[in-house]
Amino acid sequence: MHESSSVTELAEQLRRELDRYSPGGKLPSSRALVDRFRVSPVTVSRALGRLAAEGLVVTRPGAGAFRAATCPLAAPAGDTSWQEVALSADGAADLVPRSVDASGVLVSLAAPPPGVVEFNGGYLHPGLQPERAMSAALARAGRRPGAWGRPPTEGLPELREWFARTIGGAVTAAEVLITAGGQSALTTALRALAPPGAPVLVESPTYPGMLAIARSAGLRPVPVPVDADGVRPALLADAFRATGARVFVCQPLFQNPTGAVLAPERRGEVLRIAREAGAFVVEDDFVRRLVHEDAGPLPRPLAADDPDGVVVHVGSLTKATSPSFRVSALAARGPVLERLRAIQIVDTFFVPRPLQEAALELVGSPAWPRHLRTVSAELKARRGAMTAALRLDLPELALPHIPSGGYHLWLRLPDGTDETALTAAALRAGVAITPGRPYFSAEPPAGHVRLSFAAVAGAGEIAEGVWRLRTACDEVLPAKNARLRRP
Repeated sequence: MHESSSVTELAEQLRRELDRYSPGGKLPSSRALVDRFRVSPVTVSRALGRLAAEGLVVTRPGAGAFRAATCPLAAPAGDTSWQEVALSADGAADLVPRSVDASGVLVSLAAPPPGVVEFNGGYLHPGLQPERAMSAALARAGRRPGAWGRPPTEGLPELREWFARTIGGAVTAAEVLITAGGQSALTTALRALAPPGAPVLVESPTYPGMLAIARSAGLRPVPVPVDADGVRPALLADAFRATGARVFVCQPLFQNPTGAVLAPERRGEVLRIAREAGAFVVEDDFVRRLVHEDAGPLPRPLAADDPDGVVVHVGSLTKATSPSFRVSALAARGPVLERLRAIQIVDTFFVPRPLQEAALELVGSPAWPRHLRTVSAELKARRGAMTAALRLDLPELALPHIPSGGYHLWLRLPDGTDETALTAAALRAGVAITPGRPYFSAEPPAGHVRLSFAAVAGAGEIAEGVWRLRTACDEVLPAKNARLRRP
């Protein structure tokens, strides 16, 4: 069971038992709670911390935990209905509504209920995260001189230099800004490059979080289809001509969700088309460090082959480490760099220095290449386990492309399948999946699901999850695609 679910269950149990104690009364010791509930001391500490944050208990170092003198009373419910008028009036003149829909992002952020196989996860399972190396890096970083002081607004010079080297080409540290995760970097980039109401070209399908960023900024996402070789240049040129867009957002390496890699012959074409349109290419290089063991040499980032400042590059450490290790970089050349820098300063000031120092410690340690090799081998094994299980148990789901990087597979559903019904049936069967609809900025050509193999414990859980999905498919798929369950 995940640590977080154990904390939640223990906190709920202790909350129910509070009435046994008078106000100010002492709760059992941490040791007694560990023995009684058979959980770790960390779980006990976190559960008590939750109750303390709710005002239900008071913790006193060295003395223990006590029931709060008075339980907090629920505040009377207010009337917030006036906000509907205010928010609608503010956007009345907007060309594109600026309402924010985070549902497509929350699918991969929300932890499923206990016992549910997590095929919807967007991050590495805790067992794959370099927790020991990150902890050691953070401890060393905290002892660095000036570690808790104010960093340069652009980021630590050494960390900017490291990101510049990983991008390659003629990119220098002076052209790199350190940002708080890839989502933050994409938000800064889109705000810098396009005014509200403007069109922005996006791959179709594409990352729902980027679509949410664009819409919340009042931009109008315009889809450009991708195939197994990435975005289709002829359609990209058509879209620039038809819309007058000045921004194209793409993921040239292991695209989310298709896993496609932009073909060598298309790389130069994409840059040329954007340059002729007077447009920027936002390159979201989000999983370069999650390459599989059998991938072979990777193509360089588009930014490495761009002398004219067409590409605004986004690279991050988060996917290869932990969702809480939010350190990324924006790289750009020319006047746009100053605009990116100004927006970042206004929004966030800077990335906390201890986290930047920890990133430097981590990527400079011997543990970093070992971790990347381990993840590379494990992702290849998990991809193999999932593809084998799908071919055996769910041959009705088409798998047009098997990527050699990233953490998920993109499957097409049989015609007539109700994505929403399948997602709900899967959850009832004990497996969380990601429906395909949020990945499309316009009407999708077919139903899809995305299955992640990185957020689960291993091959055994993958096999179990696919078997549970088989149960859901037997319930939902059109009759002509139904198949007898295996015995």
